[in-house]
Amino acid sequence: MLGLIGKKVGMTQLFGEKGEVVPVTVIQAGPCTVTEIRNAEKNGYTAVQLGYGTNKETRYTRPVLGQFKKRNLPPSRHLKEFRVKDVAGLEIGQSLTVAMFEAGQRVDVQGVTKGRGFAGVVKRYGFVSGHASHGPTHGKQPGSIGSSAYPSRVIKGKRLPGHMGNVVLTIKNLEVFAVDAEQHVLMVKGAIPGPPNGLVLVEKREG
Repeated sequence: MLGLIGKKVGMTQLFGEKGEVVPVTVIQAGPCTVTEIRNAEKNGYTAVQLGYGTNKETRYTRPVLGQFKKRNLPPSRHLKEFRVKDVAGLEIGQSLTVAMFEAGQRVDVQGVTKGRGFAGVVKRYGFVSGHASHGPTHGKQPGSIGSSAYPSRVIKGKRLPGHMGNVVLTIKNLEVFAVDAEQHVLMVKGAIPGPPNGLVLVEKREG
């Protein structure tokens, strides 16, 4: 389904119809420009490529810049394809805004989680560290990680220290709480991945 590219502004809280406090994430989505339309006859699949944000022309290579100039479009900083079933009513150069969403609608939001660097098993997986007294001296070490004579190796998928965060994560089935078309703002219930000003993709759910 079609969606928009935007950035995460931050979180706040609003009041619902019954006076309850609702935590929401503020997303500045769009306006996005249709930069390319893929069809099954030429490309083998149906999709719409959207562009978001602008940048200096000197930041682009000449081949990439030529793709925009060929269509008389300003160069977009971010490009993303959305698979759709039908491209009817869409044309290159068209601008899409948050007006395509409405309160109560369900969406999927994709972002990149905060990078935590190299982390141990206590922070990364919630392991319990040893006591600071009464004998144990292993601290936050993971402990024994291998098997005995068979299979004499560390099993794949063993939870060990390593890089934490900075992965693509999609939160599904979030509810749109409010839409502000004038400021290009979308408010969804709950939290989404990524830091403030992080790039996110908001996609409509089918059905």
